[in-house]
Amino acid sequence: MRSIWNGAISFGLVSIPIKLVNATESHSISFRQIHTEDGGRIRYRKFCELEDREVTQGEIGKGYEDADGTIIPITEDDLSSLPIPTAKTIEIVAFVPADRIDPLQMDAAYYLQASGAPAAKPYTLLREALKRSNKVAIAKFALRGRERLGMLRVVGDAIAMHGLLWPDEVRAPEGLAPDTDVTVRDKELDLADALMDTLGEVDLEDLHDEYREAVEEVIAAKAAGEAPPQAPAPATGGKVLDLMAALENSVRAARESRGEEAGEHAEVKSLPERKTARAAPKQTGGKKSTSTAKKTAAKKTAAAAKKSTAKSGQGAKKAASKSTAAKSGAKSTAKKSTAKKTTPRKHSA
Repeated sequence: MRSIWNGAISFGLVSIPIKLVNATESHSISFRQIHTEDGGRIRYRKFCELEDREVTQGEIGKGYEDADGTIIPITEDDLSSLPIPTAKTIEIVAFVPADRIDPLQMDAAYYLQASGAPAAKPYTLLREALKRSNKVAIAKFALRGRERLGMLRVVGDAIAMHGLLWPDEVRAPEGLAPDTDVTVRDKELDLADALMDTLGEVDLEDLHDEYREAVEEVIAAKAAGEAPPQAPAPATGGKVLDLMAALENSVRAARESRGEEAGEHAEVKSLPERKTARAAPKQTGGKKSTSTAKKTAAKKTAAAAKKSTAKSGQGAKKAASKSTAAKSGAKSTAKKSTAKKTTPRKHSA
Protein backbone atom coordinates (compact mmCIF):
# COMPACT_ATOMS: atom_id res chain seq x y z
CA MET A 1 0.00 0.00 0.00
CA ARG A 2 1.27 3.45 -0.90
CA SER A 3 2.03 5.81 2.00
CA ILE A 4 0.53 9.28 2.00
CA TRP A 5 2.66 10.78 4.80
CA ASN A 6 6.04 10.07 6.37
CA GLY A 7 6.97 11.05 9.87
CA ALA A 8 7.35 9.68 13.37
CA ILE A 9 5.35 8.87 16.47
CA SER A 10 6.52 10.82 19.49
CA PHE A 11 6.04 8.58 22.56
CA GLY A 12 7.64 10.53 25.39
CA LEU A 13 11.33 10.52 24.53
CA VAL A 14 10.82 7.58 22.17
CA SER A 15 10.60 8.32 18.45
CA ILE A 16 9.09 5.73 16.09
CA PRO A 17 9.59 6.32 12.36
CA ILE A 18 6.35 5.46 10.53
CA LYS A 19 4.50 5.77 7.25
CA LEU A 20 0.84 6.73 7.08
CA VAL A 21 -1.30 4.47 4.88
CA ASN A 22 -5.03 4.77 4.14
CA ALA A 23 -6.91 2.05 6.03
CA THR A 24 -10.10 2.32 3.99
CA GLU A 25 -11.03 2.53 0.33
CA SER A 26 -14.14 3.60 -1.49
CA HIS A 27 -15.91 1.17 -3.84
CA SER A 28 -18.62 3.60 -4.89
CA ILE A 29 -19.17 4.03 -8.63
CA SER A 30 -18.25 7.43 -9.99
CA PHE A 31 -19.86 9.03 -13.04
CA ARG A 32 -18.63 11.56 -15.55
CA GLN A 33 -20.61 14.54 -16.63
CA ILE A 34 -21.58 14.36 -20.31
CA HIS A 35 -23.47 16.41 -22.85
CA THR A 36 -26.84 14.63 -23.11
CA GLU A 37 -27.29 15.46 -26.80
CA ASP A 38 -24.11 13.87 -28.13
CA GLY A 39 -22.47 12.16 -25.13
CA GLY A 40 -19.44 14.46 -25.15
CA ARG A 41 -17.45 14.83 -21.92
CA ILE A 42 -18.00 17.97 -19.88
CA ARG A 43 -14.68 19.28 -18.53
CA TYR A 44 -13.87 22.14 -16.23
CA ARG A 45 -11.00 24.33 -17.28
CA LYS A 46 -9.07 26.56 -14.90
CA PHE A 47 -8.76 30.15 -16.07
CA CYS A 48 -6.90 33.05 -14.58
CA GLU A 49 -9.42 35.85 -14.32
CA LEU A 50 -6.74 38.52 -14.74
CA GLU A 51 -5.11 37.13 -17.86
CA ASP A 52 -8.30 35.41 -19.12
CA ARG A 53 -6.42 32.27 -20.15
CA GLU A 54 -6.29 28.63 -19.09
CA VAL A 55 -3.48 27.77 -16.68
CA THR A 56 -1.72 24.49 -15.95
CA GLN A 57 -1.63 22.69 -12.59
CA GLY A 58 1.97 23.75 -12.05
CA GLU A 59 0.93 27.41 -12.17
CA ILE A 60 -1.69 27.01 -9.42
CA GLY A 61 -0.89 27.79 -5.79
CA LYS A 62 -2.72 28.62 -2.55
CA GLY A 63 -4.07 31.92 -1.38
CA TYR A 64 -6.17 33.18 1.52
CA GLU A 65 -8.97 35.63 0.75
CA ASP A 66 -9.20 38.38 3.34
CA ALA A 67 -12.46 40.00 4.44
CA ASP A 68 -12.01 42.86 1.95
CA GLY A 69 -11.36 40.44 -0.93
CA THR A 70 -7.59 40.75 -0.91
CA ILE A 71 -5.80 37.50 -1.77
CA ILE A 72 -2.79 36.69 0.43
CA PRO A 73 -0.50 34.11 -1.25
CA ILE A 74 0.58 31.16 0.93
CA THR A 75 3.39 28.93 -0.34
CA GLU A 76 4.23 25.32 0.57
CA ASP A 77 7.39 26.62 2.24
CA ASP A 78 5.24 28.81 4.48
CA LEU A 79 3.20 25.77 5.56
CA SER A 80 6.17 23.41 5.98
CA SER A 81 7.92 25.82 8.33
CA LEU A 82 4.99 26.32 10.68
CA PRO A 83 6.15 26.64 14.33
CA ILE A 84 4.27 23.56 15.57
CA PRO A 85 5.82 20.27 16.77
CA THR A 86 3.29 18.14 14.86
CA ALA A 87 4.38 19.18 11.37
CA LYS A 88 6.10 15.81 10.83
CA THR A 89 5.30 14.10 14.12
CA ILE A 90 2.32 12.27 15.56
CA GLU A 91 2.62 13.50 19.13
CA ILE A 92 0.89 11.32 21.73
CA VAL A 93 -0.52 13.55 24.48
CA ALA A 94 -2.57 11.10 26.60
CA PHE A 95 -3.84 7.55 27.08
CA VAL A 96 -7.56 7.15 27.84
CA PRO A 97 -10.18 4.33 27.92
CA ALA A 98 -11.72 3.71 24.51
CA ASP A 99 -15.24 4.51 25.75
CA ARG A 100 -14.15 8.09 26.42
CA ILE A 101 -14.15 8.72 22.66
CA ASP A 102 -17.47 9.86 21.23
CA PRO A 103 -18.15 8.00 17.94
CA LEU A 104 -19.39 11.31 16.50
CA GLN A 105 -15.76 12.48 16.51
CA MET A 106 -14.56 9.58 14.34
CA ASP A 107 -13.14 10.59 10.96
CA ALA A 108 -10.87 8.91 8.40
CA ALA A 109 -8.84 5.84 9.40
CA TYR A 110 -5.17 5.13 8.71
CA TYR A 111 -2.64 2.37 9.35
CA LEU A 112 0.73 3.29 10.88
CA GLN A 113 3.48 1.26 9.21
CA ALA A 114 6.88 0.88 10.86
CA SER A 115 9.45 2.56 8.66
CA GLY A 116 12.64 0.50 8.57
CA ALA A 117 14.36 -1.86 11.01
CA PRO A 118 15.04 0.78 13.69
CA ALA A 119 11.29 1.28 14.13
CA ALA A 120 10.51 -2.41 14.83
CA LYS A 121 11.37 -2.43 18.56
CA PRO A 122 9.66 0.85 19.65
CA TYR A 123 6.68 0.11 17.36
CA THR A 124 6.15 -3.29 19.00
CA LEU A 125 6.62 -1.76 22.46
CA LEU A 126 3.86 0.81 21.85
CA ARG A 127 1.52 -1.84 20.37
CA GLU A 128 1.94 -4.21 23.32
CA ALA A 129 1.59 -1.36 25.83
CA LEU A 130 -1.73 -0.38 24.24
CA LYS A 131 -2.91 -4.00 24.35
CA ARG A 132 -2.06 -4.53 28.00
CA SER A 133 -3.52 -1.22 29.18
CA ASN A 134 -6.81 -1.64 27.24
CA LYS A 135 -6.51 2.04 26.40
CA VAL A 136 -6.16 4.17 23.29
CA ALA A 137 -3.65 6.92 22.65
CA ILE A 138 -4.75 10.48 21.89
CA ALA A 139 -2.39 12.27 19.53
CA LYS A 140 -2.00 15.47 17.54
CA PHE A 141 -0.64 15.55 14.00
CA ALA A 142 -0.58 17.83 10.96
CA LEU A 143 -1.92 16.63 7.62
CA ARG A 144 -3.01 18.43 4.45
CA GLY A 145 -2.44 21.90 5.77
CA ARG A 146 -4.00 21.66 9.21
CA GLU A 147 -3.38 20.21 12.65
CA ARG A 148 -5.62 17.29 13.51
CA LEU A 149 -6.58 15.12 16.43
CA GLY A 150 -6.12 11.36 16.30
CA MET A 151 -6.75 8.16 18.25
CA LEU A 152 -4.29 5.26 18.09
CA ARG A 153 -5.44 1.69 18.76
CA VAL A 154 -4.30 -1.84 17.98
CA VAL A 155 -5.81 -3.68 15.00
CA GLY A 156 -4.38 -7.16 14.63
CA ASP A 157 -0.59 -6.78 14.72
CA ALA A 158 -0.66 -3.19 13.51
CA ILE A 159 -1.37 0.21 15.00
CA ALA A 160 -4.25 2.11 13.44
CA MET A 161 -5.02 5.79 13.79
CA HIS A 162 -8.49 7.29 13.51
CA GLY A 163 -8.68 10.95 12.73
CA LEU A 164 -10.88 12.75 15.25
CA LEU A 165 -12.86 15.93 14.89
CA TRP A 166 -12.03 18.60 17.41
CA PRO A 167 -14.68 18.78 20.16
CA ASP A 168 -15.89 22.17 18.92
CA GLU A 169 -16.52 20.68 15.45
CA VAL A 170 -19.25 18.36 16.75
CA ARG A 171 -22.65 20.01 16.86
CA ALA A 172 -24.91 19.65 19.86
CA PRO A 173 -28.23 17.86 19.06
CA GLU A 174 -30.37 20.73 20.29
CA GLY A 175 -33.97 20.92 19.11
CA LEU A 176 -33.85 17.55 17.35
CA ALA A 177 -35.70 15.40 19.89
CA PRO A 178 -39.54 15.46 19.88
CA ASP A 179 -40.80 18.52 21.72
CA THR A 180 -44.05 16.84 22.80
CA ASP A 181 -44.62 14.57 25.78
CA VAL A 182 -44.82 10.96 24.62
CA THR A 183 -45.78 8.04 26.86
CA VAL A 184 -44.32 4.67 25.90
CA ARG A 185 -46.21 1.74 27.39
CA ASP A 186 -44.48 -1.28 28.89
CA LYS A 187 -46.12 -3.58 26.33
CA GLU A 188 -44.65 -1.50 23.51
CA LEU A 189 -41.20 -1.72 25.09
CA ASP A 190 -41.63 -5.46 25.52
CA LEU A 191 -42.47 -5.86 21.83
CA ALA A 192 -39.50 -3.67 20.89
CA ASP A 193 -37.27 -5.92 23.03
CA ALA A 194 -38.77 -9.00 21.36
CA LEU A 195 -38.06 -7.51 17.92
CA MET A 196 -34.46 -6.79 18.90
CA ASP A 197 -34.03 -10.36 20.18
CA THR A 198 -35.61 -11.80 17.01
CA LEU A 199 -33.37 -9.80 14.69
CA GLY A 200 -30.39 -10.83 16.82
CA GLU A 201 -26.83 -10.20 15.70
CA VAL A 202 -25.26 -10.07 12.27
CA ASP A 203 -21.84 -10.87 10.86
CA LEU A 204 -20.69 -7.63 9.26
CA GLU A 205 -18.78 -9.66 6.68
CA ASP A 206 -22.14 -10.80 5.27
CA LEU A 207 -23.31 -7.25 4.54
CA HIS A 208 -22.66 -5.79 1.10
CA ASP A 209 -23.54 -2.78 -1.02
CA GLU A 210 -26.66 -3.82 -2.94
CA TYR A 211 -27.01 -0.39 -4.53
CA ARG A 212 -23.54 -0.60 -6.11
CA GLU A 213 -24.27 -4.12 -7.40
CA ALA A 214 -27.53 -2.92 -8.97
CA VAL A 215 -25.74 0.00 -10.67
CA GLU A 216 -23.11 -2.40 -12.02
CA GLU A 217 -25.89 -4.59 -13.48
CA VAL A 218 -27.41 -1.55 -15.21
CA ILE A 219 -24.02 -0.55 -16.65
CA ALA A 220 -23.32 -4.10 -17.87
CA ALA A 221 -26.76 -4.40 -19.48
CA LYS A 222 -26.48 -1.09 -21.32
CA ALA A 223 -22.93 -1.87 -22.43
CA ALA A 224 -24.23 -5.12 -23.95
CA GLY A 225 -27.09 -3.29 -25.68
CA GLU A 226 -29.71 -4.89 -23.46
CA ALA A 227 -32.53 -3.31 -21.50
CA PRO A 228 -31.54 -2.57 -17.89
CA PRO A 229 -33.28 -4.62 -15.19
CA GLN A 230 -36.48 -3.13 -13.85
CA ALA A 231 -36.92 -2.33 -10.20
CA PRO A 232 -39.62 -4.30 -8.36
CA ALA A 233 -42.89 -2.51 -7.78
CA PRO A 234 -42.95 -0.81 -4.38
CA ALA A 235 -45.26 -2.15 -1.73
CA THR A 236 -48.66 -0.45 -1.71
CA GLY A 237 -49.46 -1.02 1.95
CA GLY A 238 -51.09 1.81 3.80
CA LYS A 239 -49.48 3.71 6.61
CA VAL A 240 -49.55 1.85 9.91
CA LEU A 241 -50.96 4.13 12.55
CA ASP A 242 -51.09 1.56 15.36
CA LEU A 243 -47.62 1.26 16.92
CA MET A 244 -48.45 -2.05 18.62
CA ALA A 245 -49.63 -3.53 15.32
CA ALA A 246 -46.49 -2.30 13.57
CA LEU A 247 -44.28 -3.91 16.23
CA GLU A 248 -46.20 -7.20 16.11
CA ASN A 249 -46.00 -7.29 12.30
CA SER A 250 -42.28 -6.50 12.46
CA VAL A 251 -41.63 -9.36 14.89
CA ARG A 252 -43.69 -11.73 12.70
CA ALA A 253 -41.83 -10.69 9.55
CA ALA A 254 -38.48 -11.07 11.28
CA ARG A 255 -39.40 -14.57 12.42
CA GLU A 256 -40.50 -15.55 8.90
CA SER A 257 -37.25 -14.23 7.42
CA ARG A 258 -35.33 -16.44 9.85
CA GLY A 259 -37.24 -19.51 8.66
CA GLU A 260 -39.56 -19.82 11.65
CA GLU A 261 -43.22 -20.69 11.26
CA ALA A 262 -45.39 -17.80 10.15
CA GLY A 263 -48.18 -18.67 12.57
CA GLU A 264 -46.00 -18.39 15.64
CA HIS A 265 -46.14 -15.22 17.64
CA ALA A 266 -43.29 -13.56 19.40
CA GLU A 267 -42.75 -14.66 22.95
CA VAL A 268 -42.60 -11.44 24.91
CA LYS A 269 -40.97 -11.61 28.32
CA SER A 270 -40.22 -8.92 30.82
CA LEU A 271 -36.51 -8.30 31.00
CA PRO A 272 -35.07 -9.31 34.40
CA GLU A 273 -32.98 -6.16 34.78
CA ARG A 274 -35.92 -3.81 34.50
CA LYS A 275 -37.41 -2.64 37.78
CA THR A 276 -40.92 -2.28 36.48
CA ALA A 277 -42.70 -5.57 35.96
CA ARG A 278 -44.27 -5.76 32.55
CA ALA A 279 -47.28 -7.70 31.50
CA ALA A 280 -46.58 -9.73 28.40
CA PRO A 281 -49.01 -8.96 25.60
CA LYS A 282 -51.73 -11.56 25.14
CA GLN A 283 -51.33 -13.94 22.22
CA THR A 284 -54.03 -13.26 19.71
CA GLY A 285 -53.76 -16.45 17.70
CA GLY A 286 -51.99 -19.73 17.26
CA LYS A 287 -52.62 -23.43 16.79
CA LYS A 288 -53.48 -24.20 20.42
CA SER A 289 -56.03 -21.45 20.72
CA THR A 290 -57.63 -22.51 17.40
CA SER A 291 -58.00 -26.17 18.41
CA THR A 292 -59.33 -25.17 21.85
CA ALA A 293 -61.89 -22.92 20.20
CA LYS A 294 -62.99 -25.76 17.92
CA LYS A 295 -63.37 -28.17 20.84
CA THR A 296 -65.35 -25.63 22.85
CA ALA A 297 -67.63 -24.90 19.88
CA ALA A 298 -68.21 -28.65 19.36
CA LYS A 299 -69.11 -29.14 23.01
CA LYS A 300 -71.53 -26.21 22.90
CA THR A 301 -73.16 -27.61 19.73
CA ALA A 302 -73.59 -31.08 21.27
CA ALA A 303 -75.04 -29.62 24.46
CA ALA A 304 -77.44 -27.51 22.45
CA ALA A 305 -78.48 -30.55 20.42
CA LYS A 306 -79.13 -32.58 23.58
CA LYS A 307 -81.20 -29.78 25.05
CA SER A 308 -83.19 -29.51 21.83
CA THR A 309 -83.79 -33.28 21.77
CA ALA A 310 -84.84 -33.29 25.40
CA LYS A 311 -87.20 -30.42 24.84
CA SER A 312 -88.73 -32.08 21.77
CA GLY A 313 -89.10 -35.33 23.70
CA GLN A 314 -90.78 -33.57 26.58
CA GLY A 315 -93.05 -31.77 24.14
CA ALA A 316 -94.03 -35.05 22.46
CA LYS A 317 -94.80 -36.65 25.82
CA LYS A 318 -96.92 -33.69 26.84
CA ALA A 319 -98.76 -33.80 23.50
CA ALA A 320 -99.36 -37.57 23.86
CA SER A 321 -100.71 -37.16 27.41
CA LYS A 322 -102.96 -34.37 26.25
CA SER A 323 -104.21 -36.55 23.39
CA THR A 324 -104.89 -39.48 25.78
CA ALA A 325 -106.72 -37.22 28.18
CA ALA A 326 -108.81 -35.87 25.37
CA LYS A 327 -109.77 -39.37 24.23
CA SER A 328 -110.74 -40.50 27.76
CA GLY A 329 -112.72 -37.31 28.19
CA ALA A 330 -114.58 -38.00 24.95
CA LYS A 331 -115.40 -41.56 26.05
CA SER A 332 -116.72 -40.32 29.40
CA THR A 333 -118.89 -37.76 27.67
CA ALA A 334 -120.25 -40.39 25.30
CA LYS A 335 -121.17 -42.70 28.22
CA LYS A 336 -122.94 -39.88 30.00
CA SER A 337 -124.93 -38.98 26.93
CA THR A 338 -125.91 -42.66 26.38
CA ALA A 339 -127.06 -42.95 29.99
CA LYS A 340 -129.20 -39.91 29.58
CA LYS A 341 -130.86 -41.34 26.47
CA THR A 342 -131.71 -44.75 28.06
CA THR A 343 -133.22 -43.26 31.17
CA PRO A 344 -137.09 -43.85 30.98
CA ARG A 345 -139.27 -40.84 31.16
CA LYS A 346 -141.87 -40.59 33.90
CA HIS A 347 -145.46 -40.21 32.61
CA SER A 348 -147.80 -38.05 34.51
CA ALA A 349 -151.17 -39.50 35.42
